[in-house]
Amino acid sequence: MKIIAFYLPQFHNIPENDEWWGNGFTEWTNVKKAKPIFEGHQQPKVPLNNNYYNLLDDNVKVWQADLAKKYGVYGFCYYHYWFNGKMLLEKPMEQMLENKEVDIPFCISWANEPWTKAWVGDEKKMLIAQEYGQEEEWKEHFMYLLPFFKDERYIKKDGKPFFIFYRPDIVPCMKEMIDLWNRLAKENGLNGISFAFQCGDYDWNNSKEADLFDYDIEFQPPYASHWLYSNDGQVIALLKKWRRLLAGWAGKKFGIDLYRYGTARYKKITGQTIANYDAMWKKIIDAKPVRNNSIPGAFVKWDNTPRHGDRGQVNVGTPEKFKYYLSKQIKHAKNDYHEDMIFMYAWNEWAEGGYLEPDEDDKYGYLEAIKAALEENNEFPNY
Repeated sequence: MKIIAFYLPQFHNIPENDEWWGNGFTEWTNVKKAKPIFEGHQQPKVPLNNNYYNLLDDNVKVWQADLAKKYGVYGFCYYHYWFNGKMLLEKPMEQMLENKEVDIPFCISWANEPWTKAWVGDEKKMLIAQEYGQEEEWKEHFMYLLPFFKDERYIKKDGKPFFIFYRPDIVPCMKEMIDLWNRLAKENGLNGISFAFQCGDYDWNNSKEADLFDYDIEFQPPYASHWLYSNDGQVIALLKKWRRLLAGWAGKKFGIDLYRYGTARYKKITGQTIANYDAMWKKIIDAKPVRNNSIPGAFVKWDNTPRHGDRGQVNVGTPEKFKYYLSKQIKHAKNDYHEDMIFMYAWNEWAEGGYLEPDEDDKYGYLEAIKAALEENNEFPNY
C-alpha cells in the first residue's frame, strides 16, 4: 500500500510573502502565534526539539525523506505553485530534484488556485491571480515539469507520470491543456501522463469534464464536512436544512454560501466548531468510490485555527484512533477501491493541524501509527 502524503513547501522565506504577510513570514509564523481558543484546545503546536526547520536546507529534506520511509510513508506529493509562468515556493522541490540523497518517491499536485487574503477573512483581496494563457504558456509549464516527470523517483501510475490538479473546476482550457501535455509527453519519451484531480468541496465529479481525468483523489477530510459534526447537533441540522431549502429556491451556490455564513455566525455566537473525529472517519470508511477510478484518502487530524483563529475548525483524535481507522482504510482501499494508493493529509500542514512530523505532544506517535497499521495489514512498502 502506497501512502502518499501531501507536502507543503511554505517553510522558507520568499519576497512575496514578506510583502503580503510581513518580513520573515513562513508557515511557522502562524504556527508559533496560535492560541488556544476553548478549554482543552492544544495550541500552539511545537515541533519536537523545536525543529522549526528551513526547507532550503537540504539536510532537512533528507531527514524528512528518511523519516517518512522508516515509518512506511511511501512518498510525498509536492504542492506546486505556477501562475502562468510565475512560480512561488518552488525552491524546495527544485533542490529535491537535484539532490538524489532526498531518496523518496514523489509526485506533484498543481495548487492552481489564485492566492487571496482568505486566511484573514478577506477572500476578495487578490494577492496573485491564476491565469492559464494559451498553448505557448501550457508548453512552457510542461517543459518546466518534464525533468521531474523523467526523474527515477517520480511516481508513475499505469506506466505514466502521475500528475494532479488541485482545482480542476476553475480551469477553462482543461481539455486542450491535457491533450497538449499528453502529446508533449509522448514526444519527449514518456507514455503520456496519468492525470488526476483532488475532490474538494465542489460538486465536479459528476461533470463531463471529470471524464478527462484518469483518476480522482478523495481529499480527506472534505472541506464541506469539517463542521457537520458539532457539539450542538440541532443548530447544525437547522443550517443543513437552510442549505437544502435555499439551494432549491435560489440555486445551489447561494444555498451553500448561506450555509457557510450560518455556520460562521453560529461559531461567532457559541465558540469554536469541534468536529467529531470518529464520525468523520466513519464517514470516510463507509464511503463508496464515487467513480470506478477513485483513489481513497485519509487524514491525520485537522486544526486550522493557527491560520484562521476563531473562524477555524478543529477535528483531532489520538495516534491510537488514527492507527485504528487507518488500518480500516487500508482494507477499504484494497477491497472496495481495488487501489494500492492512499493519499494522506498531510506530511507537514502544521498551520492546519494536518502533519505527521513529530511534535512535543505526541512525539512520533502518528508515524508509529502508520507503521503499525501497515504492518497489521502486511502492507509495509518495499522501496
